[in-house]
Amino acid sequence: MMKKLLSTLLLTTGLLISAQVGIKTETPKAKLDVNGDVNFRNKIGVFNSADNSVFHGNNDQLLVSQGEGFPPMWKSLRIPEYEPNKFYLIYNNSFSDDTGITFTSSENSSVSLTSRGGTFTQGKQYSTLTNFKKIDGLSHVISVFSTQSKAYFQFETVVQADFGGAGSTDNSIDYACGIFVDDKLVNLRQRNLKAITTTYPFLTHTQIGIVDNLSKGDHTVSVACTRLGSYGGSGNTLSIGINLFDNINKFISQSSLKIDVYEVPEVFNSIIN
Repeated sequence: MMKKLLSTLLLTTGLLISAQVGIKTETPKAKLDVNGDVNFRNKIGVFNSADNSVFHGNNDQLLVSQGEGFPPMWKSLRIPEYEPNKFYLIYNNSFSDDTGITFTSSENSSVSLTSRGGTFTQGKQYSTLTNFKKIDGLSHVISVFSTQSKAYFQFETVVQADFGGAGSTDNSIDYACGIFVDDKLVNLRQRNLKAITTTYPFLTHTQIGIVDNLSKGDHTVSVACTRLGSYGGSGNTLSIGINLFDNINKFISQSSLKIDVYEVPEVFNSIIN
């Protein structure tokens, strides 16, 4: 009799251990199925079978499902505190190029000195600007997620000409560089490189462009330059972003472009990591 009773108890215990338990449901669909509210008065832990440990997570972490058949895991929030109607830095990157571009005197722009102001206007299409060359390594795609945005572009390069020691001779070359978004001109600067008493003069060229409220989506940013005209230097070569001679090297002459996009947030991507 005692033997039968012990066997019955062991069988009942085994069924209880392996059975699904339902609270307010007669057909539980998990080992513990609660049909109603649940209050936790203490810790929630996740068992790690690799080392038989239980991890209760860190402050401000969320318990996230990894899908059927996998245990949940703790994840950290990545939501910054945003204030309404304020701009925040959403995109920031910088690029460099040491290939550069060169212009001979035969590549002078057909735009005359007096018509430059009327030609180089905001929104001008790149394809309509003759003799402009892009600095290929500075062309990149950016993404805009909000209808309210401000994009800032900072371009820097070194411009050099193969002038000899000119002494008092007035040799110089006009040039211009533009920043384009989707092949539309958003910023342009004109300068003049002048011969000096020493050979192969160069200058550092820096310009900053700003454009407001780009449409939501992807946009291609690029930089292109042109040789505008020559004054006594018709036989000389102009280089932008590349060294012509050994008085500077590629490291010094390389071009760089920095892009910052500020937005009033409208779209929030994944908030956990």
